[in-house]
Amino acid sequence: MIIDAHQHFWKPERNDYGWLTPGLEKLYRDFLPGDLQPLLDSCGVDQTILVQAAPTEAETHFMLSLAEENNFIAGVVGWTDFESPDVKSRIDALAKHQKLVGLRPMVQDIADDDWLARPALAPAFESMIENQLAFDALLLPRHIERLLPVLERHPDLAVVVDHAAKPTLKTGVTKKWFDDMAAVARHEQVHCKLSGLATEAREDWTAGDLAPVVDHLLQCFGPDRLIWGSDWPVLTLAGSYGKWWKAAQELTSSLSETDRSAIFGENAKRFYLTHRG
Repeated sequence: MIIDAHQHFWKPERNDYGWLTPGLEKLYRDFLPGDLQPLLDSCGVDQTILVQAAPTEAETHFMLSLAEENNFIAGVVGWTDFESPDVKSRIDALAKHQKLVGLRPMVQDIADDDWLARPALAPAFESMIENQLAFDALLLPRHIERLLPVLERHPDLAVVVDHAAKPTLKTGVTKKWFDDMAAVARHEQVHCKLSGLATEAREDWTAGDLAPVVDHLLQCFGPDRLIWGSDWPVLTLAGSYGKWWKAAQELTSSLSETDRSAIFGENAKRFYLTHRG
């Protein structure tokens, strides 16, 4: 079972993707299941986790409807307002959808860098734990240390760091990124997505450019807590689905077949799907 644990669909006409503007020519169009299915087939990918791209519950319901219509979508990571006074009832309602497997606030787009560390978010995290929902942490490098208080306050919260917190591959990855990711990885409830790296690299990137980051992630998280994803269609800014698939295979080629099976499917199944039935 191969699972792409991070992909998106969108329709710009929905008008709730604030970041998606006509200036992003490659991305400013509909991306829907019919566009992705041939790419999955070409790489032998069986299922996906569909992840939010807009900070609205309306988009979450849009994604859940797509999941109901397309069996290859195994789960949905949605959005809700973590600061809402009724956040618990909101999460309870969303969690009634069997294919909702997690939630993701768009931390990278929030003006306050300390937002994630706010104690006031505790009701949201506690409700996620109660409903067995994963927390997708969409971070930039400066946010990684802000995740640590969340992990300390909520040790039962299942967390995955999206795109390895977007290390600055174009300009050189800082020592602080290496140190901060190692600190986060010491919390055993944290996984990390092997995704989004190509978009952070130089235009003519190779697998070798990504190797120091991937090697560090393997050292810190081990093959049992790394989860592969494509970040398609954002990936198209940096290359094809097939190029990233081949690079990810190359970057993990020294691992055993068991470890590779974990990274490319079994970990995602365990992290997102098993506890949701």
